[in-house]
Amino acid sequence: MKTLLNHKQLNITLQRLAHQLIENHLDFKDTVIIGIQPRGVLLSDRIAELVRGLTKQPNISYGKLDITFYRDDIHTGNDIHLPNKTDIEFSIEGKHVILIDDVLHTGRTIRSAMDALIDFGRPESVELLVLIDRIFSRELPIQPDYVGEAVDTIITQKVKVYWSEEDKKDEVVLID
Repeated sequence: MKTLLNHKQLNITLQRLAHQLIENHLDFKDTVIIGIQPRGVLLSDRIAELVRGLTKQPNISYGKLDITFYRDDIHTGNDIHLPNKTDIEFSIEGKHVILIDDVLHTGRTIRSAMDALIDFGRPESVELLVLIDRIFSRELPIQPDYVGEAVDTIITQKVKVYWSEEDKKDEVVLID
């Protein structure tokens, strides 16, 4: 196991990502933030909080998207997929959507999220923010707009993001 981001590095990375969003979206009047359930929401909670604090705008639209029934593997294998809650209480019609997930691997989760988003309207644009980009493992042509850390991994390795809210620590590790 190798530490990719320790607690301090993770906090610095989150600050950088929040500043990049503010630089590109300024007032967030036509921009919404949406986290992908389940683990992307832990990241998006922090990013939304940082952006609200840095901009002094407490009313930035923020939602959580469940993609369980949009997954292309929903009917494969013996695993039972338990849905999470979607919480989007605003229209994304004509909005700039910032979609947030913790780790970008094959791109299939993001494809599912894009399918799910369309049920809430037609956005003006969609940008992708990820904490970790596993750069050489893509199965679909999906690339992030905002990246915390790009990591070259092999298929047998796993990236695990630990959040203090659920895992009692903040850390990103690479597991062989």
